[in-house]
Amino acid sequence: MTLKIWSEMYKITKRIFDIVFASICLVILSPLFLVIIMILKFTGEHEIFFRQKRIGYMGEPFMILKFATMLKNSPTMGTKEITLRNDPRVTKVGRYLRITKLNELPQIINVILGDMSIVGPRPLMEISYKLYAPEVAKIIYSSRPGITGIGSIYFRDEEKIVSQAKDPKAAYRAIFKYKAKLELWYKKNASWPTDIKIILLTALALVISDKNIAEKLFSNLPSKTEDVKPEIKEHLLEPVFAENTN
Repeated sequence: MTLKIWSEMYKITKRIFDIVFASICLVILSPLFLVIIMILKFTGEHEIFFRQKRIGYMGEPFMILKFATMLKNSPTMGTKEITLRNDPRVTKVGRYLRITKLNELPQIINVILGDMSIVGPRPLMEISYKLYAPEVAKIIYSSRPGITGIGSIYFRDEEKIVSQAKDPKAAYRAIFKYKAKLELWYKKNASWPTDIKIILLTALALVISDKNIAEKLFSNLPSKTEDVKPEIKEHLLEPVFAENTN
């Protein structure tokens, strides 16, 4: 078979997998959903779901769905689109949901609807999306955005990294230089073996703290420090890019 046919088969089977896997997860996790819904209903601001416009497949916007973890007006407060570790805008229940990543579970519905995939680049707010050069964004988002992905795994402690920075907004922008490389790497290497490894990495990252876990499963990831300019590094507290180099 030609490469093009293999590519089309991968896309079709991936979409089928997304629907089946997400549907099964939704059924299995429905009791957990109900518990979280009840807790959110009677705590904090009594908000259950958080909906926000994100940029997705082929640069088209969609409404991402998460469990509510922050104050209603948080996008207009404090650091706005940037969430810091121990951010005062995060509710008590929301802090636990964010640490455990349980707040991400409603995105299963986005997968079923076709807005997202299980594995892919993270869907971004427009302000963050524009940090990518247009030609880079076009390549990255020729794939459906994912609940998890190589960028999500590598920067699973992004809130901590940004919180430790001298200038959180500068740090947030700086992260995108390497995150773009990771997402472009995924687009180039997208396949079932890659997706399966990323799903396994996601599960492992929840239970172990090994910062080099991604490199151990993928030996050809782009360099962490290549082309990282001094003016970017100086915006960050050490170690940020260097913390995964041991």
